[in-house]
Amino acid sequence: MTKRKSHEFGPKDYIVYPTHGVGYIQAIEQTEIAGMSIELFVIIFTKDKMTLRVPVQKAAQVGMRKLSTPKTMDSALATLRGRARVKRTMWSRRAQEYEAKINSGDPVAIAEVIRDLHRSANQPDQSYSERQIYEAALERLARELAVVEKIDEQAATERLEKLLRAA
Repeated sequence: MTKRKSHEFGPKDYIVYPTHGVGYIQAIEQTEIAGMSIELFVIIFTKDKMTLRVPVQKAAQVGMRKLSTPKTMDSALATLRGRARVKRTMWSRRAQEYEAKINSGDPVAIAEVIRDLHRSANQPDQSYSERQIYEAALERLARELAVVEKIDEQAATERLEKLLRAA
């Protein structure tokens, strides 16, 4: 039996899973489910202490992707420097849109959420739910930035916050 290894991802690769963020592939394992042999990516999300197994054939369908290129990350950082676009729709509707952007896994969309929810010192405080969404988006983008730029997550968060203060 010959094993074909023509996967887009391999062990030790960092990937982005849209709803969970940055993880790394620990292994590709063969398992039997309902009498069928299936290949699975074993993905570790260290920060969340979580392991996820994704069928190799479903990786693209679920939106799993390689890390952003430095150019894509630069676009996301440029988005942070833009003007906030806060719609005057009900908060519940905006919150759903923000959650969808975060779960898309797209760094530019996540940066839009951060930009739109960021509050400077002279602005009114955020509500609890605004703060929760803002922090989730900031953490998600900082994790990817940290891996792309090979810095620690704290340094990535500080860099993002510095860009926001300068905007």
